Amino acid sequence: MKTKFYFTALLFLGLSTAANAQAQNQECMTNLSIYVEHAKVKNYDAAYAPWKMVYDNCPDINWANFAYGERILKDKIEKSSGADKDGFINDIMLLWDNSLKYFPKKASVASVIIDKTLLKYDNKMADDAEIYEGLGKAMKEDRANFKNPKALYLYFSSLVDLHKAGKKDLQEVFNVYDDVTAKVEEEVTVRTNRIAKLLPKEEDGSLTSKEKKILKADRTNSESFGKIAGSIDSKLGPLADCENLIPLYQRTFEENKGNVEWVKRAVGLMFNKECTDDPMFQKLFEAQLSLDPSADAYVYGGTLKMKNGDSSGALADFDKALSLETDNLKKSKIAYKVAVINKRKGSKSTARKYAQKAIDANSANGRAYLLIANLYASSANDCGTDTFSKRAIYWKAADLARKAGRVDPSISGTANKSALSYSERAPSKQDIFTSGKAGQTITFSCWVGGSVKVPSI
Repeated sequence: MKTKFYFTALLFLGLSTAANAQAQNQECMTNLSIYVEHAKVKNYDAAYAPWKMVYDNCPDINWANFAYGERILKDKIEKSSGADKDGFINDIMLLWDNSLKYFPKKASVASVIIDKTLLKYDNKMADDAEIYEGLGKAMKEDRANFKNPKALYLYFSSLVDLHKAGKKDLQEVFNVYDDVTAKVEEEVTVRTNRIAKLLPKEEDGSLTSKEKKILKADRTNSESFGKIAGSIDSKLGPLADCENLIPLYQRTFEENKGNVEWVKRAVGLMFNKECTDDPMFQKLFEAQLSLDPSADAYVYGGTLKMKNGDSSGALADFDKALSLETDNLKKSKIAYKVAVINKRKGSKSTARKYAQKAIDANSANGRAYLLIANLYASSANDCGTDTFSKRAIYWKAADLARKAGRVDPSISGTANKSALSYSERAPSKQDIFTSGKAGQTITFSCWVGGSVKVPSI
């Protein structure tokens, strides 16, 4: 009899618990619907109480608890002060942690660490060491999801400040600089590749509404990464001047000469900072050649031959580098480097040849378009029989500069400024009217070749 009584009691308790859970779940669903509607129209004050009920009792019922919860709590933080603000900051920190707990497929380790670190930074709750440590953890543990431009800059900036305070050595600064710039380049490449595929559809007006949104987002994000890349280089500043690089590598070469990663980074940075005249560059290049005779090594070898007056040998090395590289993105970077080298030497036609190779390998290489535009603009005095025809080359240069910004929004700021500068140097409407050449085609007989159509007025 007792056994039957206990069984009946347990069954009743189980049914009661299930009924309560079902009722609570229904209440959560009702409040979920209420707060989502308020949050959609940014009425976060009205959304807070129903959101809090759902979040506290049914945290895993819907991802909206975290997506909208973040917006609701950020609004609370912005509107509060003192102890109340501190409380909401603690709430949102816990919210981000719980997003990983309840929705590990939607949240990421990097995004959670970044969100928490940036909030501390914005509210002056963290010093350089804490910022660097936190963002470094995000980079090391979840590099693929480290996509925040501001966080990338702060990661590097905090390290530079720690170095200036005598707390971090210069080699670590260079190592992180390489990591951060590589990450920026990766994120830009992903976006410019999508842009390159969508541009033809934009030009013929066949983009879907979804594609328009993707294109707009990619352009905005690429431009943001481009600005961050410039800020990172500015922050590095004179730390990477040859007078700092050379003694550092002289001092540390022997202990690192067998470390292929260290050698490649060292020779790459010296190359990018134009420290190629120093014997240390030759030493590093030879070390890389013995450890990893890759395409880049032949670019460096060609650079040295070019400096020694062996132009044919240099071009052979450059072509060898391009033939060794099978990845089109890397091939494009190599061709662009070679174009820059030849531009510096004054070999305009050869520079354009390799810039075009860079574009052929990657149609989103905006820097290559911009380089060709600069080559054309610098040839104005050589490409015409009179003032009007000489200045007409600027139309050609401006078109290429604008295209550079379209295919690679990360350099749109520089590209747009260049295009404006070239356009201002081209014949004016008054010049066109006076010349009587509106709508005519001007052919260039110099190394530039091709033609340009004079705008109608």
